[in-house]
Amino acid sequence: MTIFPLMLAAVVLDWLLGEPRRRHPLAGFGRLAAALERRIYAPDRWRGVLAVALLTLPPTWLAATLAELPGYWGMGFSVWALYFALGHKSLHDHVRPIIAALHRGDEAAARAAAARIVSRDAETLDIVPAACESVLENGSDGVFGALFWFLVAGAPGAILYRLANTLDATWGYKTPRYLEFGWAAANLDDMLNIVPARLTALTYAVLGKTRQALDCWREQAPAWDSPNAGPVMAAGAGALGIRLGGRARYQGEWHERPVLGVGNPPEAADIERALALVRHGVLLWLAVIGVGALAWGALSRASPLLPGILDFLWENLLA
Repeated sequence: MTIFPLMLAAVVLDWLLGEPRRRHPLAGFGRLAAALERRIYAPDRWRGVLAVALLTLPPTWLAATLAELPGYWGMGFSVWALYFALGHKSLHDHVRPIIAALHRGDEAAARAAAARIVSRDAETLDIVPAACESVLENGSDGVFGALFWFLVAGAPGAILYRLANTLDATWGYKTPRYLEFGWAAANLDDMLNIVPARLTALTYAVLGKTRQALDCWREQAPAWDSPNAGPVMAAGAGALGIRLGGRARYQGEWHERPVLGVGNPPEAADIERALALVRHGVLLWLAVIGVGALAWGALSRASPLLPGILDFLWENLLA
């Protein structure tokens, strides 16, 4: 069975149910990571490598085993794995309270809601730009990255990606405590996002002001401190025709960040436009993958030897 129906089922399930309100697997994973950190922490890269390996390899192996179960058991687990890894509906659920509060003129509520989804200091938060940046970046981290790795490696790919992304959000900070210990988590997340982040940037460009988005990506992204967030947010800002980046405070320290995009600073309505960019991107990916699956099926029926030839070439290229 092609992977596309499983992907479509997981996307629909995520949109209908959102993330679990209680007993979310990531909450348990976070507690496990905290317990492991208390036991083996040291300001040492190899301790961090060990921690990441202990937390990601067993679940990934288990996911690979369960995905191979016969019949609907394996398919059902694969759908659950992608549903678990996706953060599409939850992104909307976390961001729309900001929009609602801004429409009511309740800046305090909007600031509190924005502070829950960004890492910068709440009291100096520029609410609307911060929300737009979060939507664009989390569209890559929480949506398109999971779809990409599910397409490439099925359930174990989606699980590994989601766990690595969570560990990066936990340990991947360049602070005295995590500079060495969090090195492995940050670099694993960077490696896993190299391709999906650029596909996300391309998606934003295709769905918005394409030429402008591509120009911003090329000219502005290299100056951003994150090799993956830079292309995503530069292309997204360019696609929307808004200006993001600039000065921001993190943990009491001001950072002079490069400007991304063009035009005026975003307004409240631009937060919803950023969410729409992610939604439309998901539909675009599903359409492209669906058409690709149909074309592959047609080619396979027209030339039954083709899949075997490609499998042979793939195995020999890896040998």
